Amino acid sequence: MEGDGVFMQIPAEITGYIENCQSKYNQAELTDAARKLSKRYREQNSCGKSLISNEAEVLAYVTARMPATYGAVYSALRETLLRVPSLKADSVLDVGAGTGAASYAADVLLNPDRIICLERDFRMSSIGKELFSNASLALQNAAWKIFDITEGILPYHADLVVSSYVLNELDTQKLDDTILKLWSAADQILLLVEPGTPKGYSILNRARSILLKEKAHIIAPCVHEKGCPLPENDWCHFTCRIPRSRMHRQLKSADAPYEDEKFAYLAVTSKEVPVNHDGRILRHPEIGKGYLTMNVCTEEGIRKVTYSKKDGALYKSARKSGAGDRIALPASIEGKR
Repeated sequence: MEGDGVFMQIPAEITGYIENCQSKYNQAELTDAARKLSKRYREQNSCGKSLISNEAEVLAYVTARMPATYGAVYSALRETLLRVPSLKADSVLDVGAGTGAASYAADVLLNPDRIICLERDFRMSSIGKELFSNASLALQNAAWKIFDITEGILPYHADLVVSSYVLNELDTQKLDDTILKLWSAADQILLLVEPGTPKGYSILNRARSILLKEKAHIIAPCVHEKGCPLPENDWCHFTCRIPRSRMHRQLKSADAPYEDEKFAYLAVTSKEVPVNHDGRILRHPEIGKGYLTMNVCTEEGIRKVTYSKKDGALYKSARKSGAGDRIALPASIEGKR
């Protein structure tokens, strides 16, 4: 996964739009809108209602949240494709599309023929259409529909269904039903991306249980389909490093040229997934002289794994790996975490 100094490349259409946002609203208006929007996202108390209340907040969202959403979905989808490299998804259904960040990521990685974006807020979809007008042909031709996933049936299908930062906005009563709707719409893969918080992880762990009962097979990040072995005070999440634009730094009163977006994700399919006995790195490695250790989720639970120079190519691969990456396991593994 991207991190530790490796910057995610954000599409030029998004970065260019962000720089032009200041011509529509003055700095104070956008800063105030960004502050209010950030507060709502942190509190996550929308109970299924839109977190956006006016156009200034949409522009603040594009500036402060769209690059991070793109980075999280891109990272999660890339890991998914590494697990099933033969996948050819010709169609994408972006549910709760916002301003289209997930569709951008899917377009870059999959080059699909057809994209459908479902978004309940007309202001968000309007900005999304504007952004797409200068993008690839698939994005230019994307079909935008005003649609609320929590109301009525989902009348669309696609090879890849992606839902990013949507489930955390729903109340418990609507959550399970929405997960099943998303699953029924996925012809090949369903990808769920949520904030890398205890709540985001809890939602995805609930979705994991529901989908396994529906005979889904996990692609990523889990390396097995047993119960999650993490203790109650921990949660599975990953990080991607996002470059901050000048406008982004101004809105957040930040000096750093980047921010680390923490996210959690789950990718499932109705098809059998090829057997692979690799583990998933949970935290960044601890590097010593001639060796390194890391906590790895394996088929047998969480293990503290040590790689040394005597492991040869495996050691070299481990030195290049970070939290969130899959990794082959050495012949001997230390005891449980």
